[in-house]
Amino acid sequence: MIKSKQLKEAQRAPSAHVVMSSRQKQAVAYQVIAVLLVIFAIFYFTTNMFDNIDKRGITTGFGFLSDTAGFGISQTLIAYSDSTSNYLDVFIIGVMNTALVSIVCIVFASILGLLIGIGRLSNNFIISKLSQVYIETFRNIPVLLQILFWYNVVLSALPNPRNSMSYLDSIFFNNRGLLLPAPIFESGSIFILIAFVLACIGVFFLSRWAIKRHNVSGEEFPLISVSIAIIILAPVLVYFISGQPISADYPVLKGFNFKGGLTIIPEFLALAFALSIYTATYIAEAVRAGIASIPNGQTEAAESLGLRNAIIMRKVILPQALRVIIPPVINQYLNMVKNSSLATAIGYPELVTLFSGTTLNQVGQAIEIILMTMAVYLTFSIVISLVLNWVNKKMEIKGR
Repeated sequence: MIKSKQLKEAQRAPSAHVVMSSRQKQAVAYQVIAVLLVIFAIFYFTTNMFDNIDKRGITTGFGFLSDTAGFGISQTLIAYSDSTSNYLDVFIIGVMNTALVSIVCIVFASILGLLIGIGRLSNNFIISKLSQVYIETFRNIPVLLQILFWYNVVLSALPNPRNSMSYLDSIFFNNRGLLLPAPIFESGSIFILIAFVLACIGVFFLSRWAIKRHNVSGEEFPLISVSIAIIILAPVLVYFISGQPISADYPVLKGFNFKGGLTIIPEFLALAFALSIYTATYIAEAVRAGIASIPNGQTEAAESLGLRNAIIMRKVILPQALRVIIPPVINQYLNMVKNSSLATAIGYPELVTLFSGTTLNQVGQAIEIILMTMAVYLTFSIVISLVLNWVNKKMEIKGR
């Protein structure tokens, strides 16, 4: 009886194997058909696009990048002349301005979001409610309206250059922007940069030593204060030893406007304020969710050891909460970089305004310009994702 059952099962096994292999073949066939359909669609639309380009006599290629641009740009991080610089220079300036505003917004939004997220869970009633009001207010107003508000309402209402708000007669704030002393680097200033880099490297190894020391002995080392002192004092010491090779060009009022110094244009300020404040609301909610995910037993155990609240938050809560905080924050960083393209509404010279706007209107080669613009945003997004995913991987708790 047992042998007959085994024989029947042995006879059924090949048929089941045949059924499984046929399903696998069907799945492979469907995938091949889907890939072929996608390739056919890409080929069809590409061929149709180039046929229409030929019929209309539209010029193609990237030769336009060497043509003279012929228009001015309000903010440039590299040398630029509207009479000699070409469209490639315009593209580079647009990429650099987009990267600049993105980095500034990421830093300020992260700091503000962290503080608001912690304040949202504060035992202080006023701080908690103010944090909640901030989140619910700025999160529910479209970011484009916030950009227009800061630019057309707040910054436009500032006094004119002659009535500027000033600080120490060297920093001025008016409706033309924020004017700061501009550093002038002379020979020997490279040693200050080297000292700063070496100080950062020293702080890195100091932090690793402090962590190992704490793990072995349990003693705290004033890492933050010592690190700040090293990073500040090392370049300052080299600055005086090398003969003070860095001076400053101060803004001076001449006529109806200031001359000299470093000018931060109001378009940049409005965009940075709006994106930082708006994105910080979502980061704050991610921080609140990450901290709330940590069991109360962790806090109670730390308090039983006599640790202060600041130490508990920095040493116990945040390191564990970061594993929950980082994934949603990655999305907010990506959204912030892409939202920087809204700067075209106020004329800030970032990539979309300069390249997909002014350059496209003058040259007319939409395909090349749009593809280059899309490639830049795709590159930014991939780099941010790779870096933060690597950080998130490092924050994982390693199993034994």
